[in-house]
Amino acid sequence: MTPELSIRIAGAAGQGMQTVGAAMCGTFKRCGLSVFAHQDNMSRVRGGSNFYQIRCADRPVQAPRGSCEIVVALDKKSIGLHRDILTRGGVMIFDREKLGVTDEPPGCFTVPLSAMAKTAGGKELYVNSVACGVLAAITGMPFGPVREVLTQAFAEKGREIVDANVRSAQAGFDYVAAHFDGDRFHLPVSRDADRLLMDGNEAVALGAIGAGVKFYSAYPMTPSTTIMENVARFAGRYGIVVEQAEDEIAAINMCIGASAAGVRAMTGTSGGGFALMIEGFSLAGMTESPVVVAVGQRPGPATGLPTRTEQADLDLCIHAGHGEFARAVFTPGTREQAFALTARAFDTAERFQVPVIVMTDQHLAESVCTCARSSFVNSRNRRHLLLREGADPVAGYRRYHRTGSGVSPRAVPSWIAEPVYVDSDEHDETGHITEDAAVRRAMVEKRLYKKTAGLRGELLPPDTAGLDKVRTVLVGFGSTLGVIREVAGAGRETGVGYIHYTQVWPFPSEAFLALYTQAGQARLLTVENNAAGQLARLIARETGVRVAGSLLKYDGRPFTVEEVATFVQEKS
Repeated sequence: MTPELSIRIAGAAGQGMQTVGAAMCGTFKRCGLSVFAHQDNMSRVRGGSNFYQIRCADRPVQAPRGSCEIVVALDKKSIGLHRDILTRGGVMIFDREKLGVTDEPPGCFTVPLSAMAKTAGGKELYVNSVACGVLAAITGMPFGPVREVLTQAFAEKGREIVDANVRSAQAGFDYVAAHFDGDRFHLPVSRDADRLLMDGNEAVALGAIGAGVKFYSAYPMTPSTTIMENVARFAGRYGIVVEQAEDEIAAINMCIGASAAGVRAMTGTSGGGFALMIEGFSLAGMTESPVVVAVGQRPGPATGLPTRTEQADLDLCIHAGHGEFARAVFTPGTREQAFALTARAFDTAERFQVPVIVMTDQHLAESVCTCARSSFVNSRNRRHLLLREGADPVAGYRRYHRTGSGVSPRAVPSWIAEPVYVDSDEHDETGHITEDAAVRRAMVEKRLYKKTAGLRGELLPPDTAGLDKVRTVLVGFGSTLGVIREVAGAGRETGVGYIHYTQVWPFPSEAFLALYTQAGQARLLTVENNAAGQLARLIARETGVRVAGSLLKYDGRPFTVEEVATFVQEKS
């Protein structure tokens, strides 16, 4: 019995790798295993070379490995493409007859997937369910969870379709029992620990719903699109208006309008879409409108690699906008953090009346992981408005009243006795346009200095482990958390600790310097999915500390455990 496995299902777009992968994730989860799964997709509807990779273990896993024990090749090209990632003793599974393979590589297990699909299900269409049965049997899973997963997945298509899928999976399961020798890939099976399977975008959407979002507007752009789709799924239940805008400019401007009307508003996009939003982002800064923007990073410039991952928009998000105004930027590294930080983003935006960014990337947005159900419990939402609806109208209201904190009393316009003025030009306390120099200075200080000071008073400290008496400290933000956690391991035992940022702006400089002192003579190495070392440069700008080196990856793929571990060894 093995404590963990990595399985890759590979083929061309349109062959259903995601169907097999999702079903196996559900099966492993039901059997009490921890799961981490990610996809590698080309930006095309059909063809190309894609894969869905699952890592499952009897302990928590939150990052991919570069090698696999099992590869399922659904097309002939994938046999050659993925042969080198097999571990010693690993197995390549494919349909020899269907793919026309005459020269079988060592370590292969040929399965008549298509023939069994036609016999058991009646159509070759059911080949993916056959593959699910094969993988369940070869990894030692009972068939019951496979039946449950397929029944749930195809329930809306009717009993006939469900039965055909289950029969096909059973055929694959039985074939392995009769033809595969050994149990070297068997995983431990236990009871389901009542966990959830969730990707990062689902967590962001649930965090927004839990925080009381009432308006969501966006233009579809990978990898953020499924945030809107998930919010829309629950819109009727929670009274949320979801508007697919004609472009990103309209999306953020509608959110600013909704915010001005008193509701919590959010939009989501990627780097290219956020570039279009920047004038509106500055408008939110000038009008002091609480708006939350989810930025799911992908490789640029321009369209770049639309279905892959990168962390190259750190500088963009921190400095976006013309003029100077306060903002906060959160960078969750797990689904639990994505849920909690999205909720915090709404509270921060409303309390300080600033735009707030929740910055993820394709790897976090679309990878799937088992999570404790207890991590997704809503905290009490507290609105930060001047008064409650139904009270007597307020007289003498000044929307931009200058206070010691820089945060003005804010009310829904319909609760105010007089008209409320909101303007993109410089304005006085009542919202009327002005070019008075003294007023201008005071308003800049209100929007920038005072609010930033308030934000700095509530900075999230970095997540850390193993900083005492270690040789190396890995430093990262966002989706690199899983891989640096795993490489750091137990800290003193591995000689590696880590510092991970869930908030990069305002930057927690004092907390970093304290941790830097605690780490003593340890080497600080950043791990970043970008080419310029943007986190390393940010640390140097804000603290004066220059890290000893950076592991930079900018090919559109996420870090693997082996890559980071090798980097640490080379720097030792």
